[in-house]
Amino acid sequence: MATRGGRGPSGPWSRLKPVNLDPLEAIGLPSKGDNRLLNHKTQESYYTKIVERYMAFCSDAGKGDELLRRLAHLDISENEPGDITPRPQTAPSPSEAAMAASFTTDVPTQKDLPVLVMAMRKLREGIVASKRVDDFAIQAYIFCIRLSILLKHMESYHPAILHLLRKMHPVQPLSNTELQEFVGYLVLDLACRQNDLAEAYSIRHQYRLRDQKVDSILQAIAHDNYFLFWRVKRNVDGHKAKLMEFVEHATRIQTLKCIGRTYLTMDLPSLERYTSTSWSSLKKECAVGWELEGSKVVIRKPKTR
Repeated sequence: MATRGGRGPSGPWSRLKPVNLDPLEAIGLPSKGDNRLLNHKTQESYYTKIVERYMAFCSDAGKGDELLRRLAHLDISENEPGDITPRPQTAPSPSEAAMAASFTTDVPTQKDLPVLVMAMRKLREGIVASKRVDDFAIQAYIFCIRLSILLKHMESYHPAILHLLRKMHPVQPLSNTELQEFVGYLVLDLACRQNDLAEAYSIRHQYRLRDQKVDSILQAIAHDNYFLFWRVKRNVDGHKAKLMEFVEHATRIQTLKCIGRTYLTMDLPSLERYTSTSWSSLKKECAVGWELEGSKVVIRKPKTR
């Protein structure tokens, strides 16, 4: 039966709200069959969305110290590739507990970085699959590598650096400054994360890297020079410092071994300066069994006859 005005019967009202799909998640991986990112215009639009999301994340963090704190409290989960979860803290101090509480309640922060990591992977896959090598592709790879290093997500930055240097650079040469920067990252990754000093020196020679700070880091690792290592780490940029973190624990253990063989006692400020960490961290993370008496650390007691 026709209704007044010629309108048909209206369907049932849906109680479900329309889904607000994240534009970075709306596109799938090219390796899984989604071909939209093979289009150059789509790649550029998608990259713009990635940068905007990251800038919003930085703006939300506010000051630089807060941004570094948020990045430091995030780690890549071993369960799901690309998943980033808050790094667990053991017996935090009251101030650390307050910081962790503010972090865990920040749901957008926890969600944004995993989405960004996956979005960068999708974009890189699209660029590689479309065989694109131009200024845009270089720019996109540079952004992805730098951010992935800050997140210590080696599954993202390591293959991206290799592709940038081996596939893109021969076709679309990087500037000398860019080449030195990303060769430096590769050399530090080999030395600090992969513990392959021979290959690190080989790559340094192959690309004629001239970076005094990278050279000092290699020298410190090769000679177990913990004093030089910590001094350089305090003076490098954030990306190099992040890569150096991969070898921090081993360097700290070596520092403690040297101090343990050399000294009977040491004042606490000196010990914390030489190991570049606090006494409580040494007890928790390095299982230091030395005793603290006031401001003096008793390392060994002299043997009595």
